[in-house]
Amino acid sequence: MKLSEKRYSELNRLQGVINYSFNDPELLNNALTHTSYVKGENRNAVHNERLEFLGDAVLELIVSEYLFVNNPQMNEGLMTRVRSRAVYENALFDAAREIDLGRYLLLSHGEEHTGGREKPSILSDALEALIGAMYLDGGIEPAKKFILGFAVSAINEAVKTVTVKDYKTLLQEYIQQNHAGSLEYNVVSISGPDHKRVFTMEVCINGMSYGRGQGGSKQEAGQNAAHATLLMLGAVKPEHFEEQQ
Repeated sequence: MKLSEKRYSELNRLQGVINYSFNDPELLNNALTHTSYVKGENRNAVHNERLEFLGDAVLELIVSEYLFVNNPQMNEGLMTRVRSRAVYENALFDAAREIDLGRYLLLSHGEEHTGGREKPSILSDALEALIGAMYLDGGIEPAKKFILGFAVSAINEAVKTVTVKDYKTLLQEYIQQNHAGSLEYNVVSISGPDHKRVFTMEVCINGMSYGRGQGGSKQEAGQNAAHATLLMLGAVKPEHFEEQQ
């Protein structure tokens, strides 16, 4: 696809924003071409899905390396959860909006009119495609610099919030890995005065009752109920969490 002067100018503006100059501007253009655009008179254009696939792998590698190097005491399971939290769609969407990536996308008229430039899925996919294009064009180092530029704060925040005591996440992973069925958290009771509520939550798996937990909020009670359920299922030993703090 031959690029117009106007398109070259737009891409140059973006390259200034991301602080990287492409040797092959067409790679950058492909990264910003949504599948909806490749129709009719644009059928010879190259959409960004393959670059998105590559970029996703590069992103995962760089974030994994950062976690491995900077958190030597963190185990594999916790690193996996932190990585997932740091690079989930909303985090990528926020990073894409920071560089105003939507304005550079090539979309069909229909996608344009339905707000495609602001859709989280389209923007996060385009960011991954941009990473893939950068990797192909200049190798791992510029891709790494770009990724860490937006991801480090998200990674560090995830390290703080995703702890080994995130029992609900651990239980969800156990249910999925063992194909154990549906998982629900139900409020059994609410007691205490308004300023000091005590919630009791119960875990149900496929409609069957398992562990219960109490807390000053539904979130805390749910975490305790999930912890009790993990112990009942033999998914962890009682000392499992204390050993890994």
